[in-house]
Amino acid sequence: MAIPNGAGGYQVGDGNLAEVEIYDQGVPVAYAAAASPLLVADVTNGIINYSGASANLQLPLVSDLEAVVSVAKSNFAFRFNVIATGAGTATLTTNTGWTLVGSAAVANGTSGAFIARKSAAGAWTLYRAS
Repeated sequence: MAIPNGAGGYQVGDGNLAEVEIYDQGVPVAYAAAASPLLVADVTNGIINYSGASANLQLPLVSDLEAVVSVAKSNFAFRFNVIATGAGTATLTTNTGWTLVGSAAVANGTSGAFIARKSAAGAWTLYRAS
């Protein structure tokens, strides 16, 4: 299918539709020290702001996550971001049921985007997206 190149159809930047994605974003979760583990509500919130010295942020148990998102089927996914505003690196660590793909370290002054994907019953994979 060809992408429209004029007023005859929708084109990104052509002004036909509102192109800003608007969604409900709660107040970011804030940590200044290690978390063992993070709460399910922390990762499903969408933004974790880490403002401390270097520390680990352990993912919640997959069993706890699946109790909250019980409708999740294989390949269901959600995204969240970690923003490191403190003096150190925030490093996500696994917990029972998790597999990590990519770097889990978010250096101070940077942010990391993550995708959590249900790979099977009782198993989730966390991907570093940026």
